Amino acid sequence: MRRGRRKTENPATARRILAAAEQHFAAQGLAGARTEQIATAAHANKAMLYYYFGDKRHLHRAVLENLFRQLRSGVYQPQREQSSPRERLREFITAYFDFLASHPNYPRLVHREAMESTKEFDWIVRQYLRPFHNQLVRTLEQGIASGEFRSVDPHDTAFTIMGMTTSYFAAAAIFSQVAGHNLLTPHALAARKQALLEFLDHGLSRTKARAR
Repeated sequence: MRRGRRKTENPATARRILAAAEQHFAAQGLAGARTEQIATAAHANKAMLYYYFGDKRHLHRAVLENLFRQLRSGVYQPQREQSSPRERLREFITAYFDFLASHPNYPRLVHREAMESTKEFDWIVRQYLRPFHNQLVRTLEQGIASGEFRSVDPHDTAFTIMGMTTSYFAAAAIFSQVAGHNLLTPHALAARKQALLEFLDHGLSRTKARAR
């Protein structure tokens, strides 16, 4: 399968198409999104869309690849060996939280792929989600081995951390209605991130480690 987009003569047009496609695929899915609407939203035409991306399925793939490239560059950073597992865990969660805050379509797009369970999801798991999970598990294992974290199942704990972080953004519209205010304002996001980090500190760290 061809991947990504073709070499472009007008990168700005391709970026507009990609941004518009991200919005439409997140809201309507691959089957529901219409190339005519995407092209109109991008101030382009269908001919340009097909020229740059080939067809709707390849455009959808390009949208996902673009998001995961940004996730990798923003979150998959080489961990500082001199830092403690707790510090590395906080840096990892903070980077992932900030990525979600600046890419609100990511949870919906990934959840759609997971629910549809297509072959497209295999490369997402292989290239991005599994390495992401494994990096988090390694940090937890190092914290347990050093005595900084309590003895917990690192895989289950990694799933818990990811769920706590991602679900807030995936269900932000519903949670905002429940809370009676917008949970995606800068103030609300800062409070949520701090609450998440504090919760994990108390849930994972030994008493002496928390006291430091």
